[in-house]
Amino acid sequence: MSIENADSNRRRRPRPPRPKGRRLSAVLRQLAGDRSREWISIGDLFETMGDRAISALMLIFALPNAFPTPPGTSAVLGAPLVFLAVQLTFGLKPWLPKAIANRSMRREDFETIVGRIHRWLAWAERMLKPRLAIFAEPPAEYFAGLACLLLSIVLVLPVPLGNILPAITISVFAFGIMGRDGLFALIGFIMTTVSLVIAGSVIYGLAKASIYFVMQWFA
Repeated sequence: MSIENADSNRRRRPRPPRPKGRRLSAVLRQLAGDRSREWISIGDLFETMGDRAISALMLIFALPNAFPTPPGTSAVLGAPLVFLAVQLTFGLKPWLPKAIANRSMRREDFETIVGRIHRWLAWAERMLKPRLAIFAEPPAEYFAGLACLLLSIVLVLPVPLGNILPAITISVFAFGIMGRDGLFALIGFIMTTVSLVIAGSVIYGLAKASIYFVMQWFA
């Protein structure tokens, strides 16, 4: 996989068009069914997406975390979301460091994940249409990126069941930006508030319980 130099990575990317050609769901199914591969890395996904919008890449990494997946999936797919969300926030071209791009999972596990999300992905793709563009284009797109950054950080934290709602919310944002559908993006902003409130409550509860047990231990 070719990686552009640092200067080109810092350049502002143009406003991403809607993905052309085959639907994302079809592309993922083809990759998952490629039996010539034993492992599928994040770099493979990155290359397969080619010139598609950064939102499509975010969707690939976020949506699987909204469903029960093989152990370790959140660790593999969660880290790229932080980098991609930062790039979306500042309008940069998509790029991942080798340490993340080289992470991989067995093709069979990837095929299982794609099989679980395919129906929902295909359904959402049929629902997308350009509307309420003010919520899906810059500058709202940059605020969506910031929201996704916060949600990505929550997603990678070891919070019990804390990855499902943030993953769904990031996916909704990705659908909205990818399809220039402001309705999806607007729903994403609403869900961000709910996600952060719930995650904050859970983290606060865990921290309070930990402090209580530590005090009891040394009492």
